[in-house]
Amino acid sequence: MRGTGYVQPAHLHVARAGQGLKGDEEGTMKGVAVSREDENPLHGARKQRQRERAKPYAERAPSSVTETAWIYAERMTGPYPPATLRSGKWLIFVPVREVDQVWATIKAATEAGRLGGCAKVATAKPRATAKDPNARVICVYTYDGSDEADVRRVREVLRELGITRRIPYKADQDTLDGTYGVNGHTRIGKFYE
Repeated sequence: MRGTGYVQPAHLHVARAGQGLKGDEEGTMKGVAVSREDENPLHGARKQRQRERAKPYAERAPSSVTETAWIYAERMTGPYPPATLRSGKWLIFVPVREVDQVWATIKAATEAGRLGGCAKVATAKPRATAKDPNARVICVYTYDGSDEADVRRVREVLRELGITRRIPYKADQDTLDGTYGVNGHTRIGKFYE
């Protein structure tokens, strides 16, 4: 993966190996520590509203849900750092006829702590940002796109789960900025593996 060119803000604390931060408000991963001050409040609030709307549908197949645009899966096992301003996701575009099966696999792996902090799947509810009506997207989130080791670890697990074709990694900031292929944007993915 290429470097991001990101300059670390002063409030982001970097821990040396073996020195994690303490307390519920902070998290560490592979020697990089982040505090909740580094989270994107706008994106966090948007995701929280989506999660709340999706809760009643969490156990349903995405192809049967039209009441909400997304269904979420949350990590249930093991710690994972909170999302930073550089959070992002692997985008897995799946034919509609396969989305329920692929989602069941991603959901189970997310809940078991094998992937990132959460994942979501597009349901059967129509969305203006959907480029192909015959496909649904599954987003597998990582807490920080600049943590190359974690981004690659999650990608490797996706390969183990059967997602072997090349898929893009998109920064959440690009989503917040309205950067979508359906709007004519190209080269949206930060990484493509």
